[in-house]
Amino acid sequence: MEERLNQGTGVTIPQLVTVRQLADLLRVSPIEIIKALISDGIMANINQTIDYETAAIVATEMGFEPQPEAPPPTETRPETAPTPTEPARKAIYAGEAEENMLPRPPVVTVMGHVDHGKTTLLDAIRQTNVAAGERGGITQHIGAYQVEKQGRKITFLDTPGHEAFTAMRARGAQVTDVAVLVVAADDGVMPQTKEAVDHARAAQVPIIVALNKIDKPEANPGKVKGQLKEIGLVIEELGGQVVSVPVSAKKGEGIDQLLEMILLSADLLELKANPQREAMGSVVEGRLDKTKGPLATLLVQNGTLSTGDYLVVGAQYGRVRAMFNDLGKRVKTAPPSTPVVVLGLPVVPAAGESFRVVADERTARGISEESARQKETTTRPATPLTLDELYSQMQAGKVKELRVVLKVDVQGSLEPLRNSLEKLGDENLRVRIIHQATGNVTESDVNLAIASQAVVIGFNVQADTTVRSLAEKDAVEIRLYDVIYRLVEDIEKALQGMLEPVYEEAVIGRAEIRKIFEVKRGKVAGAMVTSGVVKRNAPVRVKRGEEIIYQGQITSLKRFAENVQEVAAGFDCGLALGAFQDFREGDVVEVLEKQRVS
Repeated sequence: MEERLNQGTGVTIPQLVTVRQLADLLRVSPIEIIKALISDGIMANINQTIDYETAAIVATEMGFEPQPEAPPPTETRPETAPTPTEPARKAIYAGEAEENMLPRPPVVTVMGHVDHGKTTLLDAIRQTNVAAGERGGITQHIGAYQVEKQGRKITFLDTPGHEAFTAMRARGAQVTDVAVLVVAADDGVMPQTKEAVDHARAAQVPIIVALNKIDKPEANPGKVKGQLKEIGLVIEELGGQVVSVPVSAKKGEGIDQLLEMILLSADLLELKANPQREAMGSVVEGRLDKTKGPLATLLVQNGTLSTGDYLVVGAQYGRVRAMFNDLGKRVKTAPPSTPVVVLGLPVVPAAGESFRVVADERTARGISEESARQKETTTRPATPLTLDELYSQMQAGKVKELRVVLKVDVQGSLEPLRNSLEKLGDENLRVRIIHQATGNVTESDVNLAIASQAVVIGFNVQADTTVRSLAEKDAVEIRLYDVIYRLVEDIEKALQGMLEPVYEEAVIGRAEIRKIFEVKRGKVAGAMVTSGVVKRNAPVRVKRGEEIIYQGQITSLKRFAENVQEVAAGFDCGLALGAFQDFREGDVVEVLEKQRVS
């Protein structure tokens, strides 16, 4: 690990700390903590709890001098639920001496635009490396597979694309070593090409460009390389650092050269793991088989997985009853960077979950129970990045840049917005746009923001309910604007610590007018509360169809003859709206409340 400029800096660390909390204490990105843990053979996601000893090792590697926080009063724990502390930690670090670290195969993700031949290329790579007698096995899809070149293995993750790639990163699973970007030589750079590049850059993995369909008469590789340069991907022959390989997935041309370039990149990365230790890694995918039950495709990232091992995956555990490779053949062991299908888990695990092997069932049960408790108490990141908290986090040394996922309505809006935003800030805090595109905010955008600790900014676009739910669950801030200067102004204020909280009117209740009553002072509406709650003195608007016919305030609210403060859904009430008298049966009264949105 690169030595940091923190030598001699003391840091107090609690006995138990989440990955995100440790990142805050050390003033680094959680991704850096996750990478450090992975390099030490520990798979942990952003919200996972680690013990002091593990955290202290990471802190020391980063140049700090850790010391433990004063422990709380001793708590007696039942013998049946051991926690993953000292015994488990010793097992994790057993035999991690440099002489036990051996080269491992690179793990490669292939990404690119949907019509540029990603699937055909993956098929061509796999067909090239499968012996004639084994071809019947290649129809089995397990989400990952290995090929061999020059006596060395390469692992390919067969994911649906950059969305799945980043969704796994958002859960803390940094599994890819190299990204292969497929670009059609007859079509060029497309929106999904740009997205794939941004996602790979955010993961800080090297990119190899596979110029596909080079055999087609209309292929124009020179033009495509120029387009790649425009999005910051400069090919070697144009003076850059990015390797480009011409291929024809359909004809199988250039496949060997592409594999050679992947191996060369792996050599430069000096990828190593310890095959002698207990296995740990990530779930690539899970599925339910009608006859075999829950199946999980696991990628072993360190250690060796063996039949009979006890596994802990998130908050569940099981025992490896059988393992199968990508050809459907039963295997007994799986060394580092090997994908296998495992039979023996009680339920189907989620992609991106980390797994680890432990000594026995008792230990596995204890760790899974502790993970379940942690999951219940930790529902979202402890310190999400929001615009109104950005400046204080910068002053605390936690952030040095505001990472932005920028979505706009039309291409013409991108350049002026990007230019305006990147001019803001100073040497202490600047804006960095990690992804820009046209169209509404998507789940892929939110996942990228989760994995990169970014905010999502939209101009003249929308975010549907599903997207907003995902963002709220993982504390990602989405801000939408319809005026450019307000967008730029808010970002500028956030960088200067002057941004005020934003409030918007939310409908907290609806009531349908069923009958009109004449009283001495005018008219009163008899209404049924159909949803939410109706509150006295609350602001309201009256709608007749889609038309708003009145905006004002509830001046009187009664149940029977009694004045009340509020009426809930399912109950009727009588209400008056000051001087407004133009009630009609069927009108809807919407009750409003100002709620903070950022």
